[in-house]
Amino acid sequence: MRLSDLLEFAWRVVRGAPGRALLTLLAMGIGVAAVVLVTSLGEGARLYVASQFGSLGTNLIIVLPGRSETAGAMPGVLVGKTSRDLTLEDALALKSSHAVRRLAPLIVGAGDIRVGARNREVPVLGSTAELMDIRSMEMARGHFLPAGDPRNSQPVCVLGAKVASEMFGSNAALGEWVRVGDRRFRVIGIMARQGESLGTNTDEIVIVPLAAAQALFNTEALFRVLVEAKSREQIADAKADAEEIIRLRHEGERDVTVITQDAVLATFDRILRALTLAVGSLAAISLAVAGILIMNVMLIAVTQRRREIGLLKALGATGQQIRLAFFTEAVLLALGGAIVGLIAGELGRSIVVQMYPAIPFQAPWWALLAAPATAVVTAVLFTVAPARRAAMLDPVQALSRR
Repeated sequence: MRLSDLLEFAWRVVRGAPGRALLTLLAMGIGVAAVVLVTSLGEGARLYVASQFGSLGTNLIIVLPGRSETAGAMPGVLVGKTSRDLTLEDALALKSSHAVRRLAPLIVGAGDIRVGARNREVPVLGSTAELMDIRSMEMARGHFLPAGDPRNSQPVCVLGAKVASEMFGSNAALGEWVRVGDRRFRVIGIMARQGESLGTNTDEIVIVPLAAAQALFNTEALFRVLVEAKSREQIADAKADAEEIIRLRHEGERDVTVITQDAVLATFDRILRALTLAVGSLAAISLAVAGILIMNVMLIAVTQRRREIGLLKALGATGQQIRLAFFTEAVLLALGGAIVGLIAGELGRSIVVQMYPAIPFQAPWWALLAAPATAVVTAVLFTVAPARRAAMLDPVQALSRR
């Protein structure tokens, strides 16, 4: 029996039982669609985290006060007690490393910004001129914080795009005075719209010089220090130098955590890939359920088609050819279900993308290959028993229905 004959025979059988075929296609389609949709969600989350960390800048090292014993911890999540604050002098000492290109100490707080009768609470970020290059920020109008000694304060500020729009509306903001907390600042720049980055909306912040933030929040302690290495190859050297410099300044105590952008991203990447694979595997269980359905349907079909199978064997069909006929029918149904599932999964992904356009939901290539392949393999495996039973039928007994 030629392959074309097997395909034609299988197609006629499928068309002859549309209800049975529809149920099988639906079961396989649901399984494949579940795998595609779930892996799309996991892969989208992984790509989103990667893009968020990429927006922080390149060759980035983050120095945080407090010692964390958990490698690759998320920035800001520390284990242990902070024994000593991280100060501006500590940050400036990091410039002695040959692997450091530039750095930006940070102080973060919240304050009320007022312009005339308009008033709202905003996150206030104190830093230096180097922050713009380290974070790859862009200006819409004006210029960023002035360069110079970070110990000296100037009453100037840079507004996020949304803050400027809410405070000044259609009026020009550059050169105007605003009050943040109990201090007045002249607006020297408006940042370009950048949206959220790691949970912080840069369009809603106010950036002031570091010394002004220290006075505004009455603190000398830094929230963290962003350090940019000279090259990707020097990230490890810059990290080691930062740890050693702070250790020497803090009387030999290792009381800071230094993490690299790559290390954090790699940790998230491993976690999200493992979750995607695990959840995708759980979704694939529905393919096993579909396989059981195919086996039951095929077993029933053997009983219903005894005379047909007996006639084929009486005409000279071998047991192997009977098995191939059943396997061909199973593969045809599985491929049809896989196509239906891929289409349904893509439609589901498109709906989710419309709901959350900021996240790049897309199924990984291995899921697009593995889901249909698993459907076909499952269908073939669960057809072994029915095909074997059909091949073992005696033609005389089958034709006499005994």
